[in-house]
Amino acid sequence: MKLLLDENVPRPMAEIVRILLKAHEVVHVHELKGWTGTKDIELYAKAKADGFEVVITNDTKQLSRPLEVAAIARSGLHRIEYRQNNKHGGLVGLGTAIATVCAALPHALSELEAAGGQRLVSLTSIDPTRQKRLQITDPAVVPPKHWPGGDSAAES
Repeated sequence: MKLLLDENVPRPMAEIVRILLKAHEVVHVHELKGWTGTKDIELYAKAKADGFEVVITNDTKQLSRPLEVAAIARSGLHRIEYRQNNKHGGLVGLGTAIATVCAALPHALSELEAAGGQRLVSLTSIDPTRQKRLQITDPAVVPPKHWPGGDSAAES
């Protein structure tokens, strides 16, 4: 499939998605001469005319704007949206966006390839909060099995 990453998708996302999806053509709007700054209403028709099948965006308000909804519907293109939580900026925000897209995009594309018509896909965000992303253990307090000096060491 030929995928277009919308202007609001971070540029590093394109290279990572290309690495993961070698069987697909992945292009970022910024890589196409004259496409930067194209309004969404025109973008979908332009993408369709250029042979794209999917537009990936993090513009979650598109589907609440009647003119943009009409443009998406007219294009017949699949639309994949992911949420990039603004409260997590910088590296955490970028990492969360990349993780969300990379974890779900292969499944979404598989579904789209089998679909009998246009689909609108919303990817579920990965929770970047500390409690959801990592666990830290002090081995002096809670030693893992076979930790030297821990009770479990006597079992060996």
